[in-house]
Formats: sequence, structure tokens, C-alpha cells
Amino acid sequence: MNDVSTYYKNNPKFFVGIDCIIFGFEKEQLSLLLLQRNFEPAKGQWSLMGGFVQENESADDAAKRVLYELTGLKDVYMEHIGAFGKINRDPGERVISLAYYALINTNKYDRELVQQHNAYWVNIDEIPDLIFDHNQMVEKARTAMKEKASTAPIGFNLLPELFTLTQLQSLYEAIYGEPMDKRNFRKRIADMGYIEKTDKIDKTGSKRGAYLYKFNDKAYQRDPKFKL
Repeated sequence: MNDVSTYYKNNPKFFVGIDCIIFGFEKEQLSLLLLQRNFEPAKGQWSLMGGFVQENESADDAAKRVLYELTGLKDVYMEHIGAFGKINRDPGERVISLAYYALINTNKYDRELVQQHNAYWVNIDEIPDLIFDHNQMVEKARTAMKEKASTAPIGFNLLPELFTLTQLQSLYEAIYGEPMDKRNFRKRIADMGYIEKTDKIDKTGSKRGAYLYKFNDKAYQRDPKFKL
């Protein structure tokens, strides 16, 4: 028992941080939720939303808590993308940070909470210089999201429950950062039985309007094949 106690005492203790890369999709743009820090170190600079793992929670639970504290959302799609542990990455203390990316529906988050944290949506292609190694985290998160989005229907987490095919195509063009052929895109969608056409029409874009679709998760689970 003493040997075990000595083993732990003879090794250093570090802070374990959590940083959340929060993606949203609005007005045909992929955006990132960033905050302007109102505390030191790096007060006034742009940052990801973060916090520390507490004694009574796992790393995943800490990430969910940090996201909830900023957006008021639970049961959000999240993925762990890695650990960032350079010695001097945080000038405040020695901090090893675990980074997660999250995909949220921008129609559902708590806007008052976001304002309280001095946070703003920023176009993914116009991200400013962020503190510490946060730009590296964003790059890694975007790459991981792009790879996962091509083989799993995670992109639907960024859309409202009902969406047009034009919205869906704009979303994937934003994720991949390149245009997609409309005819080929719609042909692939037509082959996916879990993307269902409804009898509702969206007339915000034109008088004729466009049919609204929805993602049927139960149908997808029966035949979970996705490639887009």
C-alpha cells in the first residue's frame, strides 16, 4: 500500500482542461461559436469555450457540462478529437487539454447564455487568431468532422428537423468546402430511404416553394449505410 502511495506522490499533478469546438450551420454557412475572454490570461482575445475536469466527473461528462453551460443544450452530438499537452501551451498553469467538437442546431441553443459568455458565431473561413493552440484544435476538429460526415449522417445534427434539399446540399458543401453537382447529389439522396419527403412546403425562397424533408433515424438504424 505504501509503495502505491509513494508511486503517485512522486509524480507531478496537472490540470486537465476541456475545450469545445462548437459548430453550427446558418444562412448556408458553417460557423464556429467563439468567445472573447473576459478574464486572464489572454483577456480580450478570442477563444474556444473551455473548463476543467472536476473530481466527480469523467472527461466526457465534463465536456457535456461545459457545452451545457454555454448553450443550455443536452444530448448534443460530440466527438473527442485528441489531447493537447505542450508544456507551455497555457501561460496560467500546466494544463493538458482534451478537445471535443460538437454539432448543434442553431435554432435551439440558449441565446442569453451565449451572450453572458460574450460568445459569437464566426464564419468557419474567417476565424481570427485564437489563444494558445485553439486554432490547431479547430483544424483537427474540422478534418475529423469532414471525414466522419462522409460515412455517417452526423451533418443532420446541424439542420432543423425539416429541411429542403437545397439546405442539405448547402450544408455538405460547407462541410467539405467545395461545390457539389446538384443532379448527382439529389440522385444519391433519392437512394437513401431514411431521408423522407414530407407534404410540407417551404415558401421562404420562392412563391412555388420547395418540399421539406426529414431524417428518419429509425429507418437509418435498420440499414445504416451512408456515403455522401
